[in-house]
Amino acid sequence: MMQIETAILLGSGDRRPGIKTAIDDIRPVVEKYLRVVHEDLNYSSSLQDIKADIAIVLGGDGSVLRAARHFLSHQIPVLGVNLGKLGFLADIQPADLEKALQLLADGEYRIVDHLMMRCEVYLGDELQFDVIGLNELAILGGPPFNIQRFDLTVDGEFATSYSCDGLIISTPIGSTAHNLSAGGPILRKNLQAFVISPISPHTLTVRPVVDTADRIYEVCVKKPNESTSIVLDGQVICKLKENHRVRIQKAEPIFQLIEIAGKGYYRTLREKLGWRGALTQT
Repeated sequence: MMQIETAILLGSGDRRPGIKTAIDDIRPVVEKYLRVVHEDLNYSSSLQDIKADIAIVLGGDGSVLRAARHFLSHQIPVLGVNLGKLGFLADIQPADLEKALQLLADGEYRIVDHLMMRCEVYLGDELQFDVIGLNELAILGGPPFNIQRFDLTVDGEFATSYSCDGLIISTPIGSTAHNLSAGGPILRKNLQAFVISPISPHTLTVRPVVDTADRIYEVCVKKPNESTSIVLDGQVICKLKENHRVRIQKAEPIFQLIEIAGKGYYRTLREKLGWRGALTQT
């Protein structure tokens, strides 16, 4: 267990006005336990050159995704403080932050590694985009919203053609995001796997597929709409043309999430997804 002494404070203050007020309230609590070496509320600085033991990210899951993008190949463990809605990644409530920091100081935590994805977009044989993400890659049809054809190959072998409104390739962390709303399965966050989920497939027997992250997935869209786009973690990468090839594979960087004692996987699912059930005690 490493000794945690320094931290970066991050938040999307340029998108969430309340972040600036919240960080003023939280900073004194953090400074009781850690030395703050850098603060960035609009991700205007290069985070790759800043040395710190952890990053404390204020906001929702989108703020955590944004932090992961900015760290690129220099990922450091992240503790997410939830100022958003569900908060699967940012699951520490502001009122519980001091308790969490105390548990951190006492070594009552673990760092869980999570898969990231690499997305390369080729136009013919020319590489046009090379980006990494944490949640998912989605190819969305856009207006005029007609059914699209997506050809999928896995390790160079043709797998299938999907006729659907869009296609999602998700990491385990992203499995509770767009993938879940499209009817895909929930994957334990530290699995080394991708899930491929068609959006509103024309054929009902076409179901989401889970496969190992060690494979290379490639998608081509036949006759895309003018606005058909590639979206990675909510950010539009580019509009898709017919001779574009989208390649998805396991990224080298590993996202690290700090899990405080008492914040287990199934507890998070119960709380965030409302899995109350009908349990009774006798």
